[in-house]
Order: sequence, then structure tokens, then C-alpha cells
Amino acid sequence: MPKSKKQKFPYLLGSKWTAQKKVDGWRHFEVVNRKNQGKWVYAEMVSSCDPNVRFWINATILQDRELWHPGWQTLEDIRTGEETA
Repeated sequence: MPKSKKQKFPYLLGSKWTAQKKVDGWRHFEVVNRKNQGKWVYAEMVSSCDPNVRFWINATILQDRELWHPGWQTLEDIRTGEETA
């Protein structure tokens, strides 16, 4: 019996993210879809404030804390993070 491969980013779908810099005018996004293409995993991001703002992103980019933070953060949290960095 072949060993099943461990799924990359198993909790991606439904996760919430805060962009460090605005994307199309917004910072808060949720992953509504995922797509596996070869060794890459892509996440479809949708703005929590404007469902018309959506885009696909390589899921590994979400691990870069200079670009994205898990969960939704306030502007104060973002500014505090910039000061301590």
C-alpha cells in the first residue's frame, strides 16, 4: 500500500489573513478556495469588506510575515509590529 502524501497547508481553506500593505484598497482577506498545481498550492483570497476583490496567490507567500499575518489585525497591531521590527 503506497504511503499517502501529507497535504501541504491543510488548514488553508477558511483561514483569515491581514496584508501588511493594502491590496486593491483592503487589508483583511479570507481564503475561499485552494488549488494544487504540481508541487505548488494556490489560495484564492477574497476581501472581507468587498467580495468583488479577489485574487489567487501562491500559498507559500502567506508564510512571509513581512507581507501577511494570520488572522485579522487592527491598524494599531500592524503599526506596533512595524515599530518592533
